[in-house]
Amino acid sequence: MKYKDYYALLGVPQDANLNQIKKAYRKLARENHPDMSKAEGAEARFKEIGEAYATLKDEEKRTAYDALGKSPEGGHFSPPPHWREQYQGQSSNFDEMDLADLLASLNQRHPGEHSQSQPRRGRDFEDTVHISLNDALLGTTMGIKLLDQGAERELEVKIPAGVSEGQKIRMRGMGGKGLQGAAAGDFYLHVKLKPHPIFTVIGSDLFFSLKLAPWEAALGAEVEVPTLEGNVLLSVPAGTNTGRKLRLKSRGLPNAKGERGEQYAIAQVVVGTQHTQAELDLYKQLSDLSNFKPREKN
Repeated sequence: MKYKDYYALLGVPQDANLNQIKKAYRKLARENHPDMSKAEGAEARFKEIGEAYATLKDEEKRTAYDALGKSPEGGHFSPPPHWREQYQGQSSNFDEMDLADLLASLNQRHPGEHSQSQPRRGRDFEDTVHISLNDALLGTTMGIKLLDQGAERELEVKIPAGVSEGQKIRMRGMGGKGLQGAAAGDFYLHVKLKPHPIFTVIGSDLFFSLKLAPWEAALGAEVEVPTLEGNVLLSVPAGTNTGRKLRLKSRGLPNAKGERGEQYAIAQVVVGTQHTQAELDLYKQLSDLSNFKPREKN
């Protein structure tokens, strides 16, 4: 029989969850439906997309399809021996079947055949969750929906304080149900941090740009700055130049040990674009009085 890459047909990764598969199918089905598209080959693509969706949305068929392994698209292949023993339906003449018929035969088992199959560990599930910096700081609880063997269930997932960008949280036994008494699979949650309008995250440290007037930078000042826990006062030393890092100790995100990172204000001296004549006169006086030469090498 010829191999078809159902994941490639739908344009989804092999670890795609059911929601991703449904979304991809609906989009492609609309684009290639014979009543919507007059493009050459649209009807054939529509049928292939439906075939791929019918397999990947079904827990048992998808597990059996994944167990076939990966072959070159359109290439001839035969199910491996262990597949024949574990998944084959009423027909054993594989060479006369196509891939869709082979997987459809899983629904034609003889009564009691399920109970004779070998125990099989449940599938591992993966999903990605996007959380705010405040959720990363304090932790949060959220609901995640999974489709397991055709039944939808909702998991209450606890995101601990101190998770970082790209971290993978493993929840043992929260994946797909095992067959014939086998253990359930695991659920892996990939953490992504939502972009913040003020802060940039590097590791467990937070960075933000602090705009200063020339006199604040020259004379020093007490300025109010934001943190994840509210505004605080920051002392700006006299003679602060653009690019200087001013530290707010332990105002960053927790790390794996529960220790808080730092928060850094990156000074940016701004002059402004609109000045009164009195202001310009003062700048002129400063220019005449000052011996400071910013472009002179030390």
